[in-house]
Amino acid sequence: MELSSMMCRAQEALHRDRATNAALENVRSVAIKASAAWGNEALAAERRETRRNRMPAPVAPQEPHSVNEEVRQYSENPDRGFADA
Repeated sequence: MELSSMMCRAQEALHRDRATNAALENVRSVAIKASAAWGNEALAAERRETRRNRMPAPVAPQEPHSVNEEVRQYSENPDRGFADA
């Protein structure tokens, strides 16, 4: 499952607020580290989303050139090409 950048930023803000309002130092320390980790994950998610938006649209599958190509099956033996060859 890929995390969205929006969800990661929300988690980052949640942990940052938790760190700000924490009374105990160890809770504050863990929340700061969690906030930084969610920030890093948000950056990675933003890069993925940008890459996905730049990708060209998928190409429609091409029709087989002949009926013979449609019927051919690969051999179960990985050293061979087609079963009927």
